[in-house]
Amino acid sequence: MEAQGEDIMDSEEIIPFHDDQTEIAPAPMAEELIRKICNRSAKAGVVGLGYVGLPLAIEMARERFQVTGIDLVKGKVDSINSGISYVLDVASEALLHFVSRGQVKATQSLAAVEALDTINICVPTPLRKNKDPDLSHVVAAVEAVASHIRAGQLIILESTTYPGTTREVALPMLEKSGLKVGKDFFLAYSPERVDPGNAAYNTRNIPKIVGGITRQCAEVAVLFYRQFVDRVVPVSSPDCAEMVKLLENTFRSVNIALANEMAMTCHSLGINIWEVIDAAKTKPFGFMPFYPGPGLGGHCIPIDPYYLTWKARMNGCEPRLIELAGHINSQMPEFTVRLIADALNESRKSLKDSKILALGVSYKRGTNDTRESPALQVLAELRKKGAIICFSDPYVPHISVAGETLKSVPLVPETLQSMDCVVILTDHSVVDYSLVAKFSPSVVDTRNTLNGFSGSCLKVL
Repeated sequence: MEAQGEDIMDSEEIIPFHDDQTEIAPAPMAEELIRKICNRSAKAGVVGLGYVGLPLAIEMARERFQVTGIDLVKGKVDSINSGISYVLDVASEALLHFVSRGQVKATQSLAAVEALDTINICVPTPLRKNKDPDLSHVVAAVEAVASHIRAGQLIILESTTYPGTTREVALPMLEKSGLKVGKDFFLAYSPERVDPGNAAYNTRNIPKIVGGITRQCAEVAVLFYRQFVDRVVPVSSPDCAEMVKLLENTFRSVNIALANEMAMTCHSLGINIWEVIDAAKTKPFGFMPFYPGPGLGGHCIPIDPYYLTWKARMNGCEPRLIELAGHINSQMPEFTVRLIADALNESRKSLKDSKILALGVSYKRGTNDTRESPALQVLAELRKKGAIICFSDPYVPHISVAGETLKSVPLVPETLQSMDCVVILTDHSVVDYSLVAKFSPSVVDTRNTLNGFSGSCLKVL
C-alpha cells in the first residue's frame, strides 16, 4: 500500500468536525509523526494481544512497521516470541516470519510504551455482575500509557465501550502529564470490528471507523490506519465512533432476539422455523435473515448492548427494546435444555443420569473462542439437572464447567453410539455431520446443521 501524505482525509466524505479549537496548520509534532508513519520509521505498539490485538499487529508488520505487543499474560508473550499463534485467524507461519525478522516482538513490560510512536489499546471491556460496564482493563492500560507518555505519540483506543469513554475517561488521564491533546499527543477512538473465523473479512478489508478528539488527532489516526487497512471512514468525534460499534452489535442482538422468539413460538405451534426463514428471505426487499440458536456468545453481542443501555439510563433514557432483546436471548440456553429433555422423554429417558454430548462449545463456528459461549451455559444447566456431560470440539481442547475441567472427546462412532443424546451447539464446518446423523441415537440440532438428513432421532430447534 502506498503511503498517503497530503490531503489525507480527502478521499472519504468528512462529517463536519466538532472541535473547540481552530487548527490552521499541522502541529510540529503531527508533522514529525506523519513523516515517521509514511517512511515506516514509526514504532507501533499494541496493548492487549488477543483476538483483536494480535491480528492488528500482524497487519501492521505486513506493511513494514516494527511492532511491539504488550500483554500482562506471560503465556501469550512467550508464545508470540516463539512464533506460535494462539489465534486461529493468525497463522503461526506468518507470525514466525515477522518475529524472526524482528518486526514483531512481545513483552510484559508497560515501560515499552515510552519507545513507541503509535499505541493501539485493545483490551477487554467485560460486564460487572450487575451488567454495568467494567472499564478496569481500559483504565489500567491508559494509566500505564499515561505514566510513560511522551510528546509526539498517537494513542488509539479500540476496545468496545460506551460513548464518551475516550473523551471523559482516557483524555483527562493522559493530559495529567501536562501534554496537550492535538498539539503534543494525538488521541482517537477506532472500534474493533473483527469477526473471528470469518475467511472473507479480516482486519485489512473491514472498513475502519475513526474519530479523533481534535481534527489533528483524526487526521493522524486516519493516515496511520490507511497504511494497512483498505478503507478508513472518518467520523466527527470519538463519541460517534464509540456509538457506531454499539449500534452495529445492538442491531444484531435485537434481530437475533426476534429470531429466537420466533423459534420458540414456531416450536409451540409445530412449525419449522428454519423453513419459515428460508421462505421469508426469498423476498428481495424489506427482509434480512437472522437465525436462532442456543444463545448469544462472544466478546461483543452479549455485552455491547449493556454498555449502551447503561449510558442511556445515565442520561435519562429508558432503552426498553434493547433490554427486552437481552432478556429473550438469555432464555435460549434454558430453552435448549428443555428441547434436550423432550428428546430424551421421547426415548423414555430422563435428563438425570443421561449421557449427553455437546458438539461444539466455542461461541461461533471456526473459532476457539469460548467467551460468553451459550454452550457453556447449556452444559452447566445440564450438569445441574443431573445429566452426565461431555463435549467434542475440533478447536477447543478443554473447558471448565461448574469448576470441573472437561477435555474434548474424539468424534467417532463409538462415542456417538454411547450417548443418550447429542446436542449440536456450534456448527463447525470441519465436523463430519453424516457421522453424527448416522450413529447418534438422538440429536438436538440448534443450528439447522443436519438440514437434509432425515431420521426420527433428529429434533431441530
